[in-house]
Amino acid sequence: MWEYTDTVREHFLKPRNAGELADANAIGEVGSLACGDALKLFLKINDEGIIEDASFQTFGCASAIASSSALTEMIKGKTVEEAAKVTNKDIATYLGGLPREKMHCSVMGQEALEAALRNWRGEPAEKQHEHEGKLVCKCFGVTDVQIRRAIEENNLKTVEEVTNYTKAGGGCGECLDTIQDILDEELGKPKLKEFNPAPKSIMTNVQRMQKVMQVLQDEVRPRLAADGGDIELVDVDGHRVVVALRGLCSNCSSRTVTLKDLVEKILREQVEPEIVVEEVKA
Repeated sequence: MWEYTDTVREHFLKPRNAGELADANAIGEVGSLACGDALKLFLKINDEGIIEDASFQTFGCASAIASSSALTEMIKGKTVEEAAKVTNKDIATYLGGLPREKMHCSVMGQEALEAALRNWRGEPAEKQHEHEGKLVCKCFGVTDVQIRRAIEENNLKTVEEVTNYTKAGGGCGECLDTIQDILDEELGKPKLKEFNPAPKSIMTNVQRMQKVMQVLQDEVRPRLAADGGDIELVDVDGHRVVVALRGLCSNCSSRTVTLKDLVEKILREQVEPEIVVEEVKA
């Protein structure tokens, strides 16, 4: 189970600077809706090169929203040169830390900032799957250069850590051997004669999230609506599904029963039997 800091919860439940910035003169977009994470960063930079305002739009998990919110607060008032030095580590530190499985959310914030500053300078945007280097992860469009950079900047030691920071290897898993090879090269370790990755679950997290969203929409929401309630998906981490009850359900004394005997039961039947449903705490 993840442990979020109070700062992460605050920026997720009450995000700062969310929404489109009408008079932005620098925009950076990273990620992909198909991959389950996307971020669009808006900046208003004056003639002196100072970021007067910043906002964001994102499709992602709680950590993605919190990281984006924190980033906009961090860079407002900074010069372009100062903002260019902000790293994913700075974002995570500002939030009091992030679960290691969610560090890629802070990386996405750094990449969106870099993209926005390129846009402001009039430089061409990097298209998805067109980053420098050789494409390693086809599912998430991650190159060997991006992986090597993440290893160097964040002192990564394992394939799992690389996936947490870059999402590479988090889809079909075909690139796990290649990621291990890159790690061996970067860390100077002798290559293993045999590499046997841990058995993978049948369903990837992206597939699981999409299936959960579909079941909630088709099966759960209509039943709750009949009693004046509703449900919102907050996050999916492996078999852990975090939701928020809305409407009459939010104050119902039997909401725990609703979560376990209705929501969790349906998700276990139609998605995976290991699903555990939790309610987000405000």
